[in-house]
Amino acid sequence: MSEPLTVIAYARVKAGQEARARAVLVGLVAPTRAEAGCLNYDLHQSNDDPRLFVFHENWVSAAHLDAHARSPHIQAFRALVPELLDGPVDVSRWTRVPG
Repeated sequence: MSEPLTVIAYARVKAGQEARARAVLVGLVAPTRAEAGCLNYDLHQSNDDPRLFVFHENWVSAAHLDAHARSPHIQAFRALVPELLDGPVDVSRWTRVPG
């Protein structure tokens, strides 16, 4: 079995959209956590910059992450990105280094 896949996803929201974006992003947490293959899906907001949010995610596999990307709630979020975010979501994939 392969190692779980970790995802770090940064989103910078437009000025004045912090409260609305936070509500939308929080709304992604419960349905994502219920998805097959989701080990954790945690949202954080920067203490230094209230416009910066980050998701820390762990998935059983890349296939599970790909299914997540096609989920209805993520598709609905993508439709809101131009209104809410100051640029695209910066997504990076990571593999845990045992030690």
